[in-house]
Amino acid sequence: MISVLTLVKNREAHLRNLVEGLRRSTVAPAELVIVDMSLDPVERPEADFPIKLIRLDTDALPLARARNLAAASADMERLLFLDVDCIPGSDLVATMAKALVDRDALICAEVLYLSAEDTKNGCWSDASLRTAGLAHPIRSFPPSGLKREANFGLFWSLAFGIARAAFDRAGGFDEEFTGYGAEDTDFAFRANKAGLDLLFLGGPSAYHQHHGVIDPPLQHFADIIRNARIFHDKWGVWPMEGWLDHFRYLGFLSRTADDLIIKSYPTSEDISMATRSGDCRF
Repeated sequence: MISVLTLVKNREAHLRNLVEGLRRSTVAPAELVIVDMSLDPVERPEADFPIKLIRLDTDALPLARARNLAAASADMERLLFLDVDCIPGSDLVATMAKALVDRDALICAEVLYLSAEDTKNGCWSDASLRTAGLAHPIRSFPPSGLKREANFGLFWSLAFGIARAAFDRAGGFDEEFTGYGAEDTDFAFRANKAGLDLLFLGGPSAYHQHHGVIDPPLQHFADIIRNARIFHDKWGVWPMEGWLDHFRYLGFLSRTADDLIIKSYPTSEDISMATRSGDCRF
């Protein structure tokens, strides 16, 4: 048995598709735990499995705190974290639950990226999503089974499983990270330090629902800089280097080996110019 955990902030339509994916699973989760940070509270979804809806009132995006709250609220000893943007494939819950038995590991599921048309009007199936979904170009998953990944920087929090005991031993997510960025890489580094393996699970996937893309994520500029500094102080390396380099290229930032120097902050016009076309998936 496994608990599925998700966070939602102003993406109720995506939440409905996530719940529908769980309803169509070959094995239902023992429960779904939802931490709601939306400006307007979401309605409790209906499903054939228990749903816990926990309200976290916040103007910010405290991802680390919200994930810890979800884990603390779950009843099961195995946990499957799913971003609200993700629709679970029909075999994901069952396969992840089985993979976590007697494994001291972080287990990432493959995530395939969808276009806006792929879930339009709720007309989708597991087969149609697998046909339409595009694999992320940076991460390589096996066709089936588990593959050990040595680079903990490749951990992603979109869809991952972990046993509660392992989550606790890693210390959960560090709530010093607030807002967007680096809290997931920090968690992976904490897991590595605690002796956990990082495994990539091939076969069943999660499907990332389309939403607007701002690249680089200038709307989170202040969060990313603050969290990057916290990460560097802890681990001696910079996270999110692609974004930091892009910020530097755009003139917002300069870097030294040990510091980030803000030259200016992005304007609303800058953010608008970084907004990608509607068919951009990554």
